[in-house]
Amino acid sequence: MQRRDLLKSMVAACLSSAVPNIALSTSALAWKNWSGNQRCVPSARIAPQNLADLQTWLRNNQGKMRSVGSGHSFTALVPTDHTLISTSYIRGVTQAVDKIMQADIAAGTQLSSVGPALNEMGQAMINMPDVDRQTLAGAISTATHGTGRALQCLSAYTTEIELLTAKGELLTCNNDTNHDVFKAAQVGLGTIGLITRIRMQNREPFKLRRLARWHKYEEGLAQAEAFSKAHRNFEFYVIPFTGMILSDALDETDEAVTAREEFDGNNGLMDLKLARDYLGWSNEFRELVLGTYMKTLSDETNIDHSHQIYATERNVRFNEMEYHLPVENGLKALDEIKRLIESQFQQVFFPFECRFVKADDCWLSPFYKRDSISIAVHRYFEEDHSPLFAAIEPIFQKYGGRPHWGKLNTFTPEQCANAYERWEDFKQVRQALDPDDQLLNPYLKTMLKA
Repeated sequence: MQRRDLLKSMVAACLSSAVPNIALSTSALAWKNWSGNQRCVPSARIAPQNLADLQTWLRNNQGKMRSVGSGHSFTALVPTDHTLISTSYIRGVTQAVDKIMQADIAAGTQLSSVGPALNEMGQAMINMPDVDRQTLAGAISTATHGTGRALQCLSAYTTEIELLTAKGELLTCNNDTNHDVFKAAQVGLGTIGLITRIRMQNREPFKLRRLARWHKYEEGLAQAEAFSKAHRNFEFYVIPFTGMILSDALDETDEAVTAREEFDGNNGLMDLKLARDYLGWSNEFRELVLGTYMKTLSDETNIDHSHQIYATERNVRFNEMEYHLPVENGLKALDEIKRLIESQFQQVFFPFECRFVKADDCWLSPFYKRDSISIAVHRYFEEDHSPLFAAIEPIFQKYGGRPHWGKLNTFTPEQCANAYERWEDFKQVRQALDPDDQLLNPYLKTMLKA
C-alpha cells in the first residue's frame, strides 16, 4: 500500500468511527508576488536587455521606481504605482576567477541556474537556500540564507557588487572601493541602487549525502543542538499536531550519486491539510493518527552534487513569517510557539522550519554579529495568516528576534534602529546615493525616512 493511501485509509477509518532593447509596457499591467499577498498596478514596467540600456533609461528618468526579482518576498518591498523594473534579461555567469574561486554573476540570474553554470566552470556556491527560484540580486538584497552552523547567508559571500544609482551612475563596490556602499548594498533592500553584477566567493564542486530522519518531538528538540554541530548542514521541521520532527542533515561525501527517492513534500503538505480538514475537531485524535502514520515512514538517504540537493519544489503556496533569534534562545522560542499554536490555532498544518546560520558583518543582515536560529512559520495562502502571525510575533521579539526582510513582520523603524547598530550609517549611505528617494515605495519610505 502506498504511504498516501495508508494515511487516507487511516483518516477514513477514524471518520467512520468518528524601449528599443527594453521590453516596455506603458499600459496598466498588474503585478503580484508568488503567494499573492502583495499586489500593485505600476504605471509602467520595463525589462532592459543589458546594462547599457538600463543605464540609458535611468539617466533619462526622473520618476520613482522599484526593481523586482522573482517575487518571492512576502513583505511590501516591491509594490509601486510608478515604474517596475525587471533585470530578468541581465543574467548569466559571466566570468570565473579560478585561482581564488570567485565568479561574476549577473543580477537577474535565478539561483537554479547558478549551480549548473558554476559546476561547468569548476566551482560551486558555498551554500544555498532550499528555494532556488529567486534571482541572486533579490536573494542577497534580503539576506536570504540556507542552513549550517558554520555557514553564513548569501550576502556574506559577496566580494564585489556592481550597481547603477537612481541617476544612472555605475559604481563598483567592494571592501577596498566604495567600502560603505558595499556594506550597505550587501543587504540593500533594493534601495541603494539597481544591482547589475555580483561577484561571489565560491569553492570547488562537491557532493552531499542527505539523511532525513523522523523523531519524536521531545527527542528531536533535545538533539537539535548536537546535530547542528555534527553536520555540515542541518535543519529540522516541527510537524504540528503530530508530536513529530523531521530532521534533514547534509554532509560532504565522495560517494557516487544515487537515485533520488524522497518523500514528496508537496503531497505531504496536502496530506497534512487533509488530516486537518477531517480530524481538526480533536487535537488528540489528529496527533494519534498522524503520529502513527509518520512512525511508518523510514529514514531516507540520497547523494548528489551540492547544487542538485539543496533546493526542493515548493508548489503549495503559503505566506510566511520568519525570525532569526540568538542561537541560545531559538529552541526555547520554538517550543513556546508550538505550544501556543497547538492550543489556539487548530487550523495550522504547515510544518515550522528551523535552520542555523553563522554570524556575519553585513550592515542590515539579521545575522549581524550573532549566530542565529531561524524559525519560519507558514500559513496556507488561501487562509488568513494575520491572527496567527500576530500571536507568535511577540514571542519572536521577546527572545530578541530580528525578522527576515522578505518575510511578513511588523518591525518598526525604532525597532530596526535598536536591532541594527549600523542602521543610521545605512540610511546615510542610501540617502547620499538616492537624494530624491526615487528608489523608495511607501513601505520603504516609512521604514527609512522616519
